[in-house]
Amino acid sequence: MRFVSNLLLRGVRLVPLAPGETAPDEPVDVAVEHGVVTAVGPGLERPAGAEEIAGLGRWVVPGLWDQHAHLAQWTLTSQRLDLAAARTPEAATAMVAERVAEQPELPVIGWGHRAGVWDRDVTVSELDAVSGETPVVLISGDGHHAWLNTTALMHLALPVRDSVVRETEWFAVYPRLATLVGNDGTSPAAYRRMLETAAALGVVGLTDYEFSAGPMDWAERWHEGCDLLRVRVATYAEGLDDVLSAGLRTGDTLPDCDPRATMGALKIISDGSLNTRTAWCCQPYADAHRLEYPAGQPNLSGDELRELQTRAHAGGLEVATHAIGDAALAEALAAYAATGARGSIEHAQLVGRDDVRRMAELGIRASVQPAHLLDDRDLTTRIWPDRQERCFAFRWMLEDGVELALGSDAPVSPLDPWLAIAAAVHRTADEREPWHPEQALTPREALAASVDGQPMVGPGSRGDLVLLDADPLATRADDATTARALREMPVALTAVAGEVVHRGGSLV
Repeated sequence: MRFVSNLLLRGVRLVPLAPGETAPDEPVDVAVEHGVVTAVGPGLERPAGAEEIAGLGRWVVPGLWDQHAHLAQWTLTSQRLDLAAARTPEAATAMVAERVAEQPELPVIGWGHRAGVWDRDVTVSELDAVSGETPVVLISGDGHHAWLNTTALMHLALPVRDSVVRETEWFAVYPRLATLVGNDGTSPAAYRRMLETAAALGVVGLTDYEFSAGPMDWAERWHEGCDLLRVRVATYAEGLDDVLSAGLRTGDTLPDCDPRATMGALKIISDGSLNTRTAWCCQPYADAHRLEYPAGQPNLSGDELRELQTRAHAGGLEVATHAIGDAALAEALAAYAATGARGSIEHAQLVGRDDVRRMAELGIRASVQPAHLLDDRDLTTRIWPDRQERCFAFRWMLEDGVELALGSDAPVSPLDPWLAIAAAVHRTADEREPWHPEQALTPREALAASVDGQPMVGPGSRGDLVLLDADPLATRADDATTARALREMPVALTAVAGEVVHRGGSLV
């Protein structure tokens, strides 16, 4: 596709996002020239060469972003054994046995089990018993550990053991899965299908935190049909030297790409996850008797964290620090204060109010994934019963002046911005009452946290636009009805830099 284009949306309704913004009472036209909105008002002239689309009173919002995704893993999940329904280890091994019987010549790569709610730890031996010589790798739904059989452990050059592979050891070995499964759905064509799926939801941009060569991988696939949306690509510590040597700074265009593909942040995973019980907390877990580390643990020391932040900051990179537990959050903020680095806390799942205020003082974003609260509600009640009111504390963050950026952590949660928005607003997805509704956002606040800081569409806005068949801020009967309408929001059109990348059925 062309990098920028001209577009005229005729007769659309603006949606206010920021405090104090008001939208015109009547529909207006929106003109995009060279990828930027140049005029908004009634009866605009059509820019030269622009495609003109009749909005017919639909609602226009800035393009949506998913600020935290693992895109290669998301493309792979459709081909993997779905273990989300496995409520016990026995259920998981039964599903593996069935897959091995069906396709004994193929490795089994599973995804999505939630071992945090199982009543015992699993063993390699029981997986061996149902798999024989077929390699089996079962990746947990949080992505922080994997349950491998002996054949897979040996193939991936891991020490043979009778327990799962966790945290940094697993992150290091994950890229080697390609040696086991080959091109498991990460071809440019597979990426293109993933990008088209995202565009159909109104997504114009993605922040990619995949465990890979990162920027260099994207530079290669960009010219093979994967130039549909905007992409910010992170690096991990292993790739930091290469990024710094190339002189890439956050916001720079990636080599051999156009300005829609840019360098993102240095990603640091400072602690673990709730499901794996490795999130680093100030107090022990409720089932600490089961754990080697009763309060979880950091993945790197404070000195190591500061050293990475210092190097990235000196090289012009923002830093995205994964911190799920409250102890990890406090340590990460101390590192930001000491180094002067800027960027985000990724997840910020368990927080203290003073730490939230410290985030605001330091200007650190909260990159959060509201749909996680739907999955983690029951487990949190079980293992963090004394601190659940401090989980997913979105209201505190807004009240204290922290910038919110919503994402999915796909494939941990579906790559669906409307699901994230609905979860932030209603904080439940079933018949139960909302979970700590005092921390909920309004639809306007959640939408504003999903558009990469863009205000209501106006002159100077990016030409990244989404046309909706329904008003996302409409007053509805109750919160449950509002959440349902948000989850089902119909997207009529998505444009990136003025180029239409998706047309819904209502426009055909």
